[in-house]
Amino acid sequence: MPSSPTKETPRASARSTQEFVPISEVRDGVAVLKDGSLRAILLASSLNFALKSEDEQTAFIVQFQNFLNSLDFSVQIFVQSRMLDIRPYVATLEAAYKEQLDDLMRIQIREYIEFVKSFTEAANIMTKNFFVVVPFSPSINVAKKGPMALLPFGKKKATTAESNRTFEENASQLEQRISIVQQGLTRTGVRTVQLGTEEVIELLYKLFNPGEEGKPIPLNSEQ
Repeated sequence: MPSSPTKETPRASARSTQEFVPISEVRDGVAVLKDGSLRAILLASSLNFALKSEDEQTAFIVQFQNFLNSLDFSVQIFVQSRMLDIRPYVATLEAAYKEQLDDLMRIQIREYIEFVKSFTEAANIMTKNFFVVVPFSPSINVAKKGPMALLPFGKKKATTAESNRTFEENASQLEQRISIVQQGLTRTGVRTVQLGTEEVIELLYKLFNPGEEGKPIPLNSEQ
């Protein structure tokens, strides 16, 4: 009997990992999402709340509450916990060890290097960084562009000049929000600084590649 034709199992289409990343590019320190919205990332300082007096704690809570109530847009507060990377410090000690001519100092430096390595491995020391993400999502003017602008087939590819102009306009709106957030946090005693392009890329790279912290981060020179 002739064998019946076998059905081939459909293959899963190979999709790039970048398709699952919502970020299109990082430009002038601003993360541009695929939907056109922008995100600025502020690195915030920390303060030891437990060491403050009761009056200072109450004042901070009131100021922080006033800061949140003054916002008419949402923000994201992100805490990043990482293992302490002592490699740069150890490299500095190794350089000092090679340059040291005194035998006693060389022995002490070598013992100190081994102590630092063993202590950090046993203590499992963590570092914490605090970030505030400020968003801006441009609204679509349906009356100006027409209802067809909301449909996928009604969209036209913008030129480079139009894209640059749109980005600058949206970035200006985002800067106003950044100023509001920074001023509000300053009143609570928290200092902030906006991350630059390479710093944002480094942060995002570590977020999406948690197992590759020890490897160099590939940066795109065009960004």
